[in-house]
Amino acid sequence: MPITILLADDHAMVRRGLHVFLSTQTDMKVVGEASNGQEAIEQAEKLQPDVVLMDLHMPVLDGIETARRLRTILPGIRVIVLTSFSDQDHVIPAVRAGVKGYLMKDIEPEDLAVAIRNVHAGQAQLHPAAAGQLMHVMASSDIQLEAQDTVRTDSTAYGKVQDYEKLKQPLPLEETSPSLDALTRREQEVLALIAQGLSNKEIAVQLVITEKTVKTHVSHLLDKLGLADRTQAAIHAVKNGWV
Repeated sequence: MPITILLADDHAMVRRGLHVFLSTQTDMKVVGEASNGQEAIEQAEKLQPDVVLMDLHMPVLDGIETARRLRTILPGIRVIVLTSFSDQDHVIPAVRAGVKGYLMKDIEPEDLAVAIRNVHAGQAQLHPAAAGQLMHVMASSDIQLEAQDTVRTDSTAYGKVQDYEKLKQPLPLEETSPSLDALTRREQEVLALIAQGLSNKEIAVQLVITEKTVKTHVSHLLDKLGLADRTQAAIHAVKNGWV
């Protein structure tokens, strides 16, 4: 069965271009189009697509509110945002609204097809710039939590601090994920740059190696850490204080 896709963008030329390209993919089928968020919801209810590929800036109802409502009324549908904005004010609300993919409109067509397949298979897909914004927010949240733990001294807060301290305790050895030492020095460098939001091409330039070599390092570090994709790797690195 092909992956069924609903396109939502207020620019007809964008929808036409996406429709033409996706029609060349034998495992995908565009089942409908919408020019605004409200139409997207109505079409999604009617057509029940596997994936909704949509812009963020649309009339009547924007992409973030559309994603939020789709998650409520049609939780089985996976939403992918295709946009020109990678700033924190767009990325974070979109992720919180439940989107499974956040991609930029300058993405290569073949990479878009791969991203759609991965999201349909249950994986999250974030553009490196979007992942970088998410990492920044997570790191900032951790710093704020640590600061709150430091300044809480009254008896009412003590229990809450204790609870949080329990959450921060390492898991038993058999449940603990592989440490940073499991990675080679080069793999650690690649992981740090992934967490900063750099793409494979940008990492290759930074480390003066080929993009193919970067992909090999990414594949190896994901295997060693038991992670599915680079987004998980970035989150894992930040949560463990490796970067």
